[in-house]
Amino acid sequence: MIRNYFKIAWRNLKKNKFYSIINISGLALGMFCSFLIWFWVKDEMSYDRFYPGYEDIYFVRCNSDFNGKVVTSGLTPSPLAEALKKDVPEVAFVTKLAYNRNLLINFGEKAGKENGLYASDDFFDVFRLPAIAGNPKDALVSPDHIVITRNVAEKYFRDISPLGKTIRLNNDKDYTVGAVIENIPSNSTVQLDWVVNFKETEQEWMQLWGNTMLRTYVRLHPEAAPENAEINMKGIYPKYADMDVIPILQPLKDVRLYSDYKNGKPSGGGIEYIHIFMIVALFILAIACINFMNMATARSSLRAKEVGIRKVVGAGRNSLFKQFISESILTSLLGLLLALGLVKLMLPAFSRFLRRPIEMDITDPTTLISIIVLLLITGFLSGSYPALYLSAISPIHNLKNKLKPGFLNAAFLRKSLVVFQFTLSIFLIISMIVINGQMQYMRSENLGLDRERVLSIPLEGELYNKMEPFKQEVLRSAAIENATTSAMLPIDIGSSSGDLSWPEKDPDLQTNVSVMHVGYDFIQTMNIELASGRDFSKDFRTDSLAYLINESTAELMGMEDPVGKQISFWNGEAPVIGMMKDFHIQSLHMPITPLVLCLDPLNSSQMLVKTRAGKTAEAIQDLEKLTRKFNPNYPFEYHFLDTEYEKLYRTDTMISTLIRYFGILAMVISVMGLLALAAFTAEQRTKEIGIRKVLGASVTNIVTLLSGNFTRLVLISIVIASPIAWYTMHLWLNSFAYSIELQWWMFILAGSVVILIAWITVSGQSIKAATANPVKGLRSE
Repeated sequence: MIRNYFKIAWRNLKKNKFYSIINISGLALGMFCSFLIWFWVKDEMSYDRFYPGYEDIYFVRCNSDFNGKVVTSGLTPSPLAEALKKDVPEVAFVTKLAYNRNLLINFGEKAGKENGLYASDDFFDVFRLPAIAGNPKDALVSPDHIVITRNVAEKYFRDISPLGKTIRLNNDKDYTVGAVIENIPSNSTVQLDWVVNFKETEQEWMQLWGNTMLRTYVRLHPEAAPENAEINMKGIYPKYADMDVIPILQPLKDVRLYSDYKNGKPSGGGIEYIHIFMIVALFILAIACINFMNMATARSSLRAKEVGIRKVVGAGRNSLFKQFISESILTSLLGLLLALGLVKLMLPAFSRFLRRPIEMDITDPTTLISIIVLLLITGFLSGSYPALYLSAISPIHNLKNKLKPGFLNAAFLRKSLVVFQFTLSIFLIISMIVINGQMQYMRSENLGLDRERVLSIPLEGELYNKMEPFKQEVLRSAAIENATTSAMLPIDIGSSSGDLSWPEKDPDLQTNVSVMHVGYDFIQTMNIELASGRDFSKDFRTDSLAYLINESTAELMGMEDPVGKQISFWNGEAPVIGMMKDFHIQSLHMPITPLVLCLDPLNSSQMLVKTRAGKTAEAIQDLEKLTRKFNPNYPFEYHFLDTEYEKLYRTDTMISTLIRYFGILAMVISVMGLLALAAFTAEQRTKEIGIRKVLGASVTNIVTLLSGNFTRLVLISIVIASPIAWYTMHLWLNSFAYSIELQWWMFILAGSVVILIAWITVSGQSIKAATANPVKGLRSE
């Protein structure tokens, strides 16, 4: 019986090729989008779950009271790790990690930069990474040993065993390779190519509880409850630091997905994007299914006699329902096969876009189950109403071609589905316009400093030791306008301190100001505007103790004219010599915060070079020659500041691009459905059009008649979609401290585009029908 159902279904598909192609193509595009999003979501949800016993691994965050508000930080002080191991019985192992560093590795004549980190003794007890050679745990405990990954071993040692070999790290110290571990998968929040014991970089000032600069991870005993561990952790800061700080635990599997905290609790992060794109996938799949339902209900009158005859000869409603569902599932199956082919074709490009490998493993049980579930859902969703509708009509109505009237009759449902379909499409198009507008705003917004024609060069090796002579040689180049040094990039200042004080400060007021060490000419090189005072100058020896602040810092201190006033900060009590106008020191997601600049050229890691207009290529050539002259053991490396700025919005840019592509696909699927409906409507009204033409109706009259109904449906969709899109985009824009305003023209533009596309689609079929010979139409019956 089932074989017969599918045989009849196949015959109907072949009989109506045009509509079959529309249905199959629409479903294929909808499934294609759903599969791409599913594989991406699956990859996101897999982060850190490959570690053996990952359920027992936790990331330590700290909640602190800041002027009555709970602030959560992922940075912890160095002594916290020892206290956790000593005072919390639930903790089996604990490790602290310094942030990753891209350092030079030398082995013989081979040299290159590799990304690694410094970690404390228990690292390989917390993160149980598979070893290829040697014992990673024993190797890490030894301060003169280094653990490397398979990639590094193959790159520098090729066919020889790296164990016991000596490599030089950062052209500074020799380490013996003690172990080789497997490469870290891309779906890990902890990435490294090498690891050395943290003791190699630990300094006395790091032992202060107020210096938070490390990441801390713990592995609890398998039977331990994290709630009990957190209860015991509450007593650590009162015992050792007398600070109002409470350590909390976050499961390792949640670190990527729930990176944002509010009032001490996880409030979002990567999970928000997963939710967004899962909704987008449902939208697009629903649009594709609506196409099928619309065409099935529209063409139901053509099959009424078939259903009636089947009922007369004994077919029951259940049998008819199965037949129509079989047709729907067969159409979905063909769409599924086409969609899988498209995924296979596009997945490499999708992986390159996401900058990590996304795989489609059909043999994976989860993937296989998801494919089957998607097929069944799509098949039943697309065919359920047509099957129920046609199978429920009485044989007499069927044979007379009189379909059942009612509130949910075919015509009403068809119009409702078109409205719903275009509502989703218009919503995506409005979102696309708003998101693109915000991306353009971020790229063009005046940051308050120059990022164009500015290069950053890492001060490594001899470049650091000969910083001033190197700078003077750089300034001799005719292609270079200015140069300065800094501890970090001014567009992403991550260092902060609560040490700022001034004579009138309220003793209960807690402060947290961003801070950066800079060299001479920083203000001039970055073209930062001074509101008052002056820049650091070699003409004033006392400037090594002085401070530059921004307007937000002056506002924090309640000073209208802070220049000349004494403040207390890292350099001790000293005067403010200049006040900068506020400039953005982080992404536009974050508000401008108080900032203090300290003059300390020796505490620099970057040289910032401003090139002359039109001479960037020449400047790079000069910089490469000078770098090789001063620092021959290191490869020449530079980065454009505007490129680094773009990296701050990598996720936002990715979301913008995906929304754009998926929005276009949603519109394409909707238009395909509209095209099929318009063609069918024109076909059904052939006789009416012939009579109208005989009675004198013009082509324009007929086109307007046939297009009017569809135009009204699109207008209703615009009215419904606009307030929903306004509310949703308003919430999204609120995630930025600085954003565009929602403008009326965005909604008008989206609506106009959709109406224009709908008119072109429908008018094509309408004109074809209107220009046909009326004699043929009148002979149709």
